[in-house]
Amino acid sequence: MNLDKGREKVVTFGELMLRLSTPGFTRFTQSQNFEASFGGGEANVAVSLSNYGLDSYFVTKLPMHEIGQAALNHLRRFGVKVDYIVRGGDRIGIYFLESGASQRPSKVIYDRADSAISGVMKEEINWVEVFENTKWFHWTGITPAIGKNALECLTLACETAREAGVTISCDLNFRAKMWSIKEAQSVMKPLMKFVDVCIANEEDAEKSLGISADKTNIEKGRLDEEGYFNVARKLKEIFNFKSVAITLRESFSASNNGWSALLLDDKDCSMPYRSKRYDINVIDRVGAGDSFAGGLIYGLLTKNSTKDALEFAAAASCLKHSIPGDFNFVSSGEVESLIRSGGSGRVER
Repeated sequence: MNLDKGREKVVTFGELMLRLSTPGFTRFTQSQNFEASFGGGEANVAVSLSNYGLDSYFVTKLPMHEIGQAALNHLRRFGVKVDYIVRGGDRIGIYFLESGASQRPSKVIYDRADSAISGVMKEEINWVEVFENTKWFHWTGITPAIGKNALECLTLACETAREAGVTISCDLNFRAKMWSIKEAQSVMKPLMKFVDVCIANEEDAEKSLGISADKTNIEKGRLDEEGYFNVARKLKEIFNFKSVAITLRESFSASNNGWSALLLDDKDCSMPYRSKRYDINVIDRVGAGDSFAGGLIYGLLTKNSTKDALEFAAAASCLKHSIPGDFNFVSSGEVESLIRSGGSGRVER
């Protein structure tokens, strides 16, 4: 993508939420307490990029009270820059998580109505200043689903980033509990004109943009590679993306997944390229897609080829499945080690 190597400034924009999860694999109706942390699609990406050594900025709106401050401090703890975060509003969004195991799926319950970012006004963020000397801007389909104000702010951000020559990526991230398929497509399709790099899975591509994969049933752990190749080709052709990355999850159970990804771009992958496949025993899959996006952005900014970027992203996300919480607490060195070793899991002494 002809991007300069080095310590780059990257920006993400979205909602940071309070995560309340049941301990271990206990159920909502069983547990008597919750483990508290923070997370959210774009914030998860920002943490990954900071871990890899980039100048990572996260933009959002957080309340002035102590919970809002705790969320901001949590980002600072991992090196994410918070210079452009707006303070205001009454509450931070919450999501409750019950981690699944074996044949029992994970469950998420949202409590995010009237959160601070839902009231963000586009005039509150100086996007010209935000994108000064910026290489990359990332957002997900979760942000415009928050509501009218967040959508207006995101649209202005994309317009400003485009004028500044910033590369823009979007992880489609369809959330059925936030909006309908019809609503999603009416909003997401027009926004694709700003996007250079599209990241998706089979559900996102179909429900957000109306492009489906043939002969594939994720719930039966069956993938038809050519069907996904065709999805990538259609996405690239219809929306004129420079690169399309699709994550491929084979869900044999909540605990056992196959994981890989494919990439189609203008540079090194004129034909779709599929990464190495990993067999994963899942500890926590929340944030796995975000860890892939963070790995891909880092790879496209620093690697010699887009194939190397895809392998980095797939390996980074493989490791995230072993880490509780939204954030991917791995270094670039650990990701490179997995790529070289194949993932034996032997003790490092």
